Amino acid sequence: MITRAPHLAAVLELLALFPVVAILGARQVGKTTLARQIGADWAGAVHRFDLEDPDDLARLADPAFALKGLDGLIVLDEIQARPDLFPLLRALADRADAKTRFLLLGSASPELLRLSAETLAGRIGFHDLPGLSLAELEAGALDRLWRRGGFPRAYLAPTDAASRQWREAFIRTYLERDIPQLGIRLPAVALRRFWTMLAHYHGQTWNGSELGRALAVSDKTVMRYLEILEGTYMAFRLAPWHTNLGKREIKAPKVYLADTGLLHTLLGIERQEALLAHPKCGASWEGLALREIMLHARARPAECFFWGAHSGAELDLLIVRDGRKYGFEAKLTRSPGITPSMRSALDALGLEHLFVICHGDDPPWPLAERITAVPLGALPRWAAQSGLG
Repeated sequence: MITRAPHLAAVLELLALFPVVAILGARQVGKTTLARQIGADWAGAVHRFDLEDPDDLARLADPAFALKGLDGLIVLDEIQARPDLFPLLRALADRADAKTRFLLLGSASPELLRLSAETLAGRIGFHDLPGLSLAELEAGALDRLWRRGGFPRAYLAPTDAASRQWREAFIRTYLERDIPQLGIRLPAVALRRFWTMLAHYHGQTWNGSELGRALAVSDKTVMRYLEILEGTYMAFRLAPWHTNLGKREIKAPKVYLADTGLLHTLLGIERQEALLAHPKCGASWEGLALREIMLHARARPAECFFWGAHSGAELDLLIVRDGRKYGFEAKLTRSPGITPSMRSALDALGLEHLFVICHGDDPPWPLAERITAVPLGALPRWAAQSGLG
């Protein structure tokens, strides 16, 4: 078992501040395992309810009676199955003498986030749990993480074939069971077609009209499909950054699948050799690099953008923090060079610094004034030392 120390510390910090804490993330990403690690170190009683377990549901037939008498840490797993509990949790959290802490685990959905935010406003802290990252893995894990993705069971599978089989089963279960359980009524075949098509658009600007025509559905329908994948941590959008320089800039967001392992499964990629030869290889690397950068820089979605001009100049990731702008460009090479596009982004955006994220795990090195090459394998150490994280 991988001890996810950064996330463990973050959740414990939230539990010290809020009576209710929610760990949100995709299915099978490790929420239950993390909750068990928290419970093992908890100084007091721990009560766990799995809201998909018939026995635990029977214990909660009268939830007020079952929960009011408990103290310590109460873990409610798969909270999206019982949204009716939120008003009760509010009442329990507001008790003047309450020493109880509630830890909610859930696969995110728009409805779940809306209910929790409205009912428990000011009482709940959120922690998004992503897949495994380089900071949590052994040295030399880069290519394996890239190829298999960050779901613990996919990453830890004994062989690449076993990892692929797990990912294929995950996709089927997600479409046929998880989506309906979230209350989303949608044909599994339609969403699978969209998800596969989105894999081929990974790293490109969003074009809902083009996708809609290919699927013979409306722009509104494909946007709903995208929002479902985003709401369940399967995809994400990167908003465009606009300067006020009178230049013609790209105004549509970029879209990415959140996990490279699932991306490769949907694209039919099984081995490292096939990945390196695939047309989406560079875009896959870009998605992995962006995910790792945002995790290690602790960047909030509101701080993250991409920039592109119709002249061809672009920047993969722009992080805007405290009025300062930091640029990141992903290059699948061990020896990156400086391109005219990098120079253009550096000047047009007024970057404090531009970091070129390349392959390998060597220490970072300067390429030019305000431009540094950072191998992705060295990113966790570099982020901690640089202060950006």
